[in-house]
Amino acid sequence: MSQKISVTGHTSIDYLLSVEEMAGPNASSPVLDCQEYFGGGAANVAAAIACLGGEVELLSPVGNDFSQKGYDKQLKNFGVDLSKLYCIPDQSLSKAFIITDAHANQTTYFYWGAAAKLAELEPPRVPFVHMVTADCYFNAKMAQAADFVSFDPGQDLATYKKDPLNTILENTDILFANRHEIKRVMEVSEKTFDELKNMIGLIIVTCDKDGSVLYENEIADGKCVNSVKTQIKTVLAKSVDPTGAGDSYKAGFLTAYLKGYAPKICCQVGSVVASFVVEKVGCQTNLPSWDQMKARYAAHFPISDLE
Repeated sequence: MSQKISVTGHTSIDYLLSVEEMAGPNASSPVLDCQEYFGGGAANVAAAIACLGGEVELLSPVGNDFSQKGYDKQLKNFGVDLSKLYCIPDQSLSKAFIITDAHANQTTYFYWGAAAKLAELEPPRVPFVHMVTADCYFNAKMAQAADFVSFDPGQDLATYKKDPLNTILENTDILFANRHEIKRVMEVSEKTFDELKNMIGLIIVTCDKDGSVLYENEIADGKCVNSVKTQIKTVLAKSVDPTGAGDSYKAGFLTAYLKGYAPKICCQVGSVVASFVVEKVGCQTNLPSWDQMKARYAAHFPISDLE
């Protein structure tokens, strides 16, 4: 089942700020550390898939500083196909300001930059797309233009409208969401979780340190006739920075999925890949190869899974 994965969404510069405590309204907090890294959900997923040996292309708007900052070179070195990027010459790259406190709580402020043009762009027809957080109208068009759709609503879910979100969900084959996002998906779409299971074959809900939950839904005539729920454990690592863990989880899942592994094993691969990323600061600074992932997988799950 090997084929190219098209990844849509943001390519951005991440500014990672560390604070002792989050500041409330009309208050300030000292910044203990501030670092700049390459990021953006779509680029993070594409980079991780490429490092794992998957074939991947990035469909993302980038600004005039994409090459100036050397971001294009890094992604090419990973093996990401950049031939279908949307180049927006009068804009800069998106920028994410990610604030993490001493308790690993995060707050993110996002400047769209070139990504603000997404709603005006026309997506290409592709066999397999993973849609990362992005403009809801672009993602609705993308979901209709792809044969197979994986969807991660992410932090931009706060900007989504009911109709485009439902268009996306109606065309989604795999839904990824954390435990907060899945509630927001239900609120915006006005659908219950059972209704989501009637539409989507695989739903993965990530729960931070509590691992993730996989729902495998057998759908017949528009109704879920059987649903298998499986708890997936977290692969513990010495966490330095949680940023990018979710993106790398999805990259691991999708790479394994297109290799033909069962969804449970794909989730376990995702957990292993995420354990590498949290060990260093930055979303693309500690991405494993497939062989490195397998070596760590063997310490936590039966290695026969991957043989």
